[in-house]
Amino acid sequence: MARVSKAKKLEKYRDRLNRARRWRSDQGYDDLWRRMIDLYRGKHWPSTTSNQQDLIAVNLSFSTINVLAPAVSVNHPKIVVSANRAQDAQQAAFVEAVVNYLWKHHDFQDPFRRAVKDFLIFGHGWVKVGWAFQEQETSMTEYQRVEAADRAFAELDAYAMENPEMAGDLPSDEDVIANIPETQMIVVEDQPFVERVSPFDVFVDPEATCMEDAQWICQRVIRTLDEVQNDKRYKASARKTVTPDGGSLVMYGDGPPQRTEADEYTQHEDLVTIWEYYNITENTLCVFAENGEGELVDPTPMPYAYGQPFVMLRNYDVPDSFYPMGDLESIESLQLELDKTRSQLMNDRKRGQRKYLYHERSFDGAGREALESDDDGRLVPVVDENRPLSEVVVPMPQTPVPPEIYNYSAIIENDINTVSGISEYARGALPETRRTATEASIIADAQNARAADKLATVELSIGEIGRRVIQLLQQYMTGEDFARIVGPDGQDAWIPYGRENIVGEFDFSVEAGSTQPMNDTIRKQQAVSLLNAIAPLVGTVIDAGEIARHVLQSGFGISDPERFIMQQQPMPAEGDPAAAAAPAPIPEAPGEAFAPTGGVPPELVAQLQNQMGMSLPAS
Repeated sequence: MARVSKAKKLEKYRDRLNRARRWRSDQGYDDLWRRMIDLYRGKHWPSTTSNQQDLIAVNLSFSTINVLAPAVSVNHPKIVVSANRAQDAQQAAFVEAVVNYLWKHHDFQDPFRRAVKDFLIFGHGWVKVGWAFQEQETSMTEYQRVEAADRAFAELDAYAMENPEMAGDLPSDEDVIANIPETQMIVVEDQPFVERVSPFDVFVDPEATCMEDAQWICQRVIRTLDEVQNDKRYKASARKTVTPDGGSLVMYGDGPPQRTEADEYTQHEDLVTIWEYYNITENTLCVFAENGEGELVDPTPMPYAYGQPFVMLRNYDVPDSFYPMGDLESIESLQLELDKTRSQLMNDRKRGQRKYLYHERSFDGAGREALESDDDGRLVPVVDENRPLSEVVVPMPQTPVPPEIYNYSAIIENDINTVSGISEYARGALPETRRTATEASIIADAQNARAADKLATVELSIGEIGRRVIQLLQQYMTGEDFARIVGPDGQDAWIPYGRENIVGEFDFSVEAGSTQPMNDTIRKQQAVSLLNAIAPLVGTVIDAGEIARHVLQSGFGISDPERFIMQQQPMPAEGDPAAAAAPAPIPEAPGEAFAPTGGVPPELVAQLQNQMGMSLPAS
């Protein structure tokens, strides 16, 4: 088979990319996503609409997204790692500690939460996982140059002692000092990264229906011309041919820029569009500019062991379609209808404001000024003395607003809640219809069931990101690093680790519900429910002191539970006089709340019951 030239490959990549851009535009996805972001921001009325001051937006779309987002991703996840092989079992706990530390302390949560919001608004979100390595040339201080010279002298002395016959050929002290460099390269970044990528900036094989059957994926990166020409990762010959294209913003208008600094976008002519083309079938990466000759980076094997770096969060899948639906697409028409209805109500109210008819010749300038004044008790002089005062000013008849309009607005809001699966309770509003506790519970359960599917997607994505982060450490990590964990005593401890500590094959999952918010009441209820469930086992197979510590710490936020826990007294030996003198236990009265024995004081149990307004039944 004949080899394909670089020029032919680049032409093929450009052709594929342009076809994907046209396809996405023709299918209306770019327009749809722009409408969804406008819907979220409350920009529901076209800018060309007249009388903008008479239009309002009741932004339930914003409320919908901001009710769903915290429900699936608000807390740091608890990533659970399990070994795939018996020989990796001991490493699994170590890997789990490392990946959870990195997620929490290397700012992985913030870009992931922004990707989750994309997932809700657009129907999908993109997370890029990779390794960041950056060196920077800095000037050496005088102290550093002296240290470098001392090391050089020490090496020369050692060499001279081992090779005395070469002592006369060694460089002089002046030559050594003259060859000490003025600058040095230092590593400023050498770690895994997790970043959110805008859906507008990712283009995928249009023949694909999911990531598994995509042959290629491409990311658009907007950079300044100066950045591109000075980036030594790119071929020097290709950098020279790059010319600005306005960052594709002016030419195509197919999405917002990645950067947010306004001053960098005052001059479109200085922006360059860079394409990172990941050929999945050939496992290669190629980088080229929108306007430029040749590749900035020739097709090379993908830098990561897991292949292309993107993780896709998918919301509501549509059969035979690559792009899923978001939560706003299904309520768009209802949202716009609600805006029209409420704007009509507002305008009807304005038109229905009290107005008066009066004879113009009955008042002079002072009279009209007094008539229009809102001062209480103001006297209004009337010029016309031949007309009764009752005929001078009369109220203008009003047309009342039909009550059906108010009912119609409520119907639309109810439809939005039904379609979105968000109840009035979740939006923080009191329902107009009073519901029983059972009805409210059914509504909450239905909402939680719909959110559970989103939560499963989010947790799977977190697990995949965690897997890739560990693979990156296995591939690129050098030397030793430290991770902070919580020790058995509840105190922070720092553990060193290197690549040898995290080798192996592992499964990554997320502890169910760890990303969800937990209010204080629910946490207390769960703690008391746990105590209720295991009460018959306390003092037998379950350590009373440990369960008491767990309930107090996890359920009630008490950091020092030891001061509440009674110390267990050792049982006296048989035949010991103390055994005969000990009083017999007092039997528990029938129906009395259960108080676990062996370390949990009855007073503490009573306190928990009072806080929760419930009793623990007898065992």
